[in-house]
Amino acid sequence: MATIESKSAVFHRSLHTDPISVVGASGNYLHLADGGKLLDATGGAAVSCLGHGHKRVKEAIISQLDVVSYVHSATFATEAAELLAKELVESTGGAMSKAYIVSSGSEAMEAALKLARQHYLESKPPQPQRTKFIARQESYHGTTLGALSISGHKARRAPYEPMLLPNMSRVSACNAYRGMKESETEAEYVDRLAKELDDEFQRLGPETVCAFVAEPVVGAALGCVPAVKGYFQAVRAICDKYGALLILDEVMCGMGRTGTMHAWQSPLIGVVPDIQTIGKGLGGGYAPIAGVLISRKVTDTLFQGTGTFTHGQTYQGHPVSCRAALEVLRTLHDEKLVQNAAAMGEKLEELLKRFVLPLPHVGNVRGKGLFWGIEFVKDKTTKEPFDPKENVATNIHEKVIHTTSHSIPELGQLTERLETIFSLLLRTM
Repeated sequence: MATIESKSAVFHRSLHTDPISVVGASGNYLHLADGGKLLDATGGAAVSCLGHGHKRVKEAIISQLDVVSYVHSATFATEAAELLAKELVESTGGAMSKAYIVSSGSEAMEAALKLARQHYLESKPPQPQRTKFIARQESYHGTTLGALSISGHKARRAPYEPMLLPNMSRVSACNAYRGMKESETEAEYVDRLAKELDDEFQRLGPETVCAFVAEPVVGAALGCVPAVKGYFQAVRAICDKYGALLILDEVMCGMGRTGTMHAWQSPLIGVVPDIQTIGKGLGGGYAPIAGVLISRKVTDTLFQGTGTFTHGQTYQGHPVSCRAALEVLRTLHDEKLVQNAAAMGEKLEELLKRFVLPLPHVGNVRGKGLFWGIEFVKDKTTKEPFDPKENVATNIHEKVIHTTSHSIPELGQLTERLETIFSLLLRTM
């Protein structure tokens, strides 16, 4: 039997290869143990929206450590958590009424699912039969068992399939490149998807469904795919028709990444969720933090019922994480970085469609704001994908990392490096 030979005591994602060692970071750059410097182009998984070592955030964290670093939320509250929640609610224009602060996107989705269930248990009259959730194929909502159960990411589900919850079903994703027929208009495509969702409610029994769960712009599972216009209005109408909640997962596409603070605020989406998950860019990488934004309807149900949420976590509302996130939000506002994401997103779209889309193995480019994806295909005419075993995207990623220090930067720095980025991208591909 082979033994593991590694100097690292960390149980890394891969036990066969060690990750690149980072010894420092500043601005957009990661400083490597071998003396190299790498532009942190994507900010990890769309996390580092302000870059590294931002003075305001760093000072805010230090000041919070001098005030209070931890209290248990079952008994105590802190100003940092209160101010962050207030800022988050205000950023929705009053559409949401409360914020529930946790440490990761997966935790946020777990809380959202349980909150939806409790909403119906405490409704007047109670609706305990509502135990089912509908999501979409090619979706990803988190790695914990509940969040993975609602996800439609086949590869991530596969090892744990026997352990996943049986009360989750899925309908087709809204992916115009793959799903829309050549003869269809966008409106006809929306009608077809809406009918599929309506049929799924009917199949399950509409009175048994808690919520429909979706990402406004699909991230990890599809590569930055926005819904077509009118889709979410149709989805909202069906949820309302059957009395189900709408949960929008904005862990990856939210916090200004797509050009509005919340992706649902875009006219392309045009609906307000009942429950919304947020994360990643919320803390900008300065602290592990995520959250759930809750509508007045759901808040009022619990207020008029037990007055409690039967859920809780040790680091819920962690004051240092909350203070870091608060300063990230204030910086996004003060430096107008959300508006910058929208403006630079238009330039990014133009360059992608002008220089990348014509390449022979690029089938589609799509996205919104500074959240864009490139779909590689084996045959551009038939849209035949590459065999996953060929690892095309992974190979391109590896070549970019090991040949140069440039790629797509964080929200505030795009204009300075766009030309270099595209030169590299085209050369690599």
